[in-house]
Amino acid sequence: MGKKFFYNAMIVNEGTCAMGSVLVYDNIIVKIVYIDEGAAAYNDFVHEAQEQGAEIIFCQGMLLMPGVIDDHVHFRDPGLTHKADMESESAAAAAGGVTTFFDMPNTKPQTVSIDDLNEKFRHAAECSHVNYSFFFGATNSNTEMLKQLDKKKVCGVKVFMGSSTGNMLVDNYESLKTIFKESPLPIMTHCEDTEIIDANMAEYKSHHGEDPDVKFHPEIRSVEACLKSTELAVKLARETGARLHVAHITTADELELIPKSKAALNGNGEEKFENITAEACVSHLMFNDADYQTLGTRIKCNPAIKGEQHQKALQKALFDGRIAVVGTDHAPHLLSEKEGGCAKAVSGMPMLQFSLVSMLDLMTTLCNNDRQQAAIQTTRLMCHNPASLFGIRRRGYIRVGYKADFVIVREAEWTLKQGDIISKCGWSPLEGRKFHHQVYATYCNGNKVFDIKQGVDRSCIGEAVSFDR
Repeated sequence: MGKKFFYNAMIVNEGTCAMGSVLVYDNIIVKIVYIDEGAAAYNDFVHEAQEQGAEIIFCQGMLLMPGVIDDHVHFRDPGLTHKADMESESAAAAAGGVTTFFDMPNTKPQTVSIDDLNEKFRHAAECSHVNYSFFFGATNSNTEMLKQLDKKKVCGVKVFMGSSTGNMLVDNYESLKTIFKESPLPIMTHCEDTEIIDANMAEYKSHHGEDPDVKFHPEIRSVEACLKSTELAVKLARETGARLHVAHITTADELELIPKSKAALNGNGEEKFENITAEACVSHLMFNDADYQTLGTRIKCNPAIKGEQHQKALQKALFDGRIAVVGTDHAPHLLSEKEGGCAKAVSGMPMLQFSLVSMLDLMTTLCNNDRQQAAIQTTRLMCHNPASLFGIRRRGYIRVGYKADFVIVREAEWTLKQGDIISKCGWSPLEGRKFHHQVYATYCNGNKVFDIKQGVDRSCIGEAVSFDR
């Protein structure tokens, strides 16, 4: 693997964006020097790298960020591989600057046993192009397995508190309380109240037929349904002291339940978190219910994309500490499966490959065109905070001794075309959108897994991440 020298990059890390260079040996960061430390020291560093025969990666004018850590993806492997699989979606991740993903348990078979969990790790070790971990799926009947989970290896426990995903709906209060009391890992919840949703669906079917138009989706999977379920999750976390991470939060109402981060930093420059945190997804930050008119079921997802007032509240919460992490809920389906309305079209969309550039563009707007601040905030939400919140070992930051997971991003205006899409499903709700940032190259464990000219190096295989818990 040898030495690599990332030369003259705008290094985005821990609240700063400054010109510097990074030396990597094999897969570990060994030295970082910034230009503002003085011309002599910087020049000495450059000469040192040259004398050591390091491969020089010229980054002039481009951002060097830690690789994105996506805490919420559905790679559909095993059992649903006609629309996505571990190999195809990890390749899409690499092309999007994502170097670590946490995959969800609603596959076939569902990841609700230790054997099936271990099989996912085995499979990923053969074909995932980036780093990985997997959620264990809690059910009403497998709570005895929670204490068997490897805290150093497994990212968390997923609880579908409102879901139509087979037997993964946990609707028994005593089972929920046991999960919250006994889980040794962070609990990520899907919060929607099934009874409210079912009643709403019946009401809309009575007025609009058996497959109501998708514009009614946010009224069927309503604010009330989300709020009631999230209230229960927060109540259980407070009663038991469980580490709760609410997935894909979508409403201003739910945000009122999430404590604001104190933005306190420990000695390593990492943000401290309460035991209750929330994730927002790129889709809910970018779209609102007006977009159903043009994109229809392409943006149908659960929880539903809601009104502009909720979108604006989520965007505001990116800055005040109520949103700790931005993920994607990457959930590919074939376009043929997206036909229909609220009842027939499946929910979910592919968002992984273009999540970073989408967020950089959005944050640039929200930061009043301050591109450096936009990059800093995006890095905090998509790289630093996922690493700190889940306790990922030696990733998510550009620090000496950490793994060399990097993404190089350039400023460039380009329009997303169907041919750019690597995800197996072959489409994106973002097709035709003009972007102003572009992933130039991605390095995972020191290996160049993607560059803009040659594409994904499918010979690269990622690693199982480990956790300090």
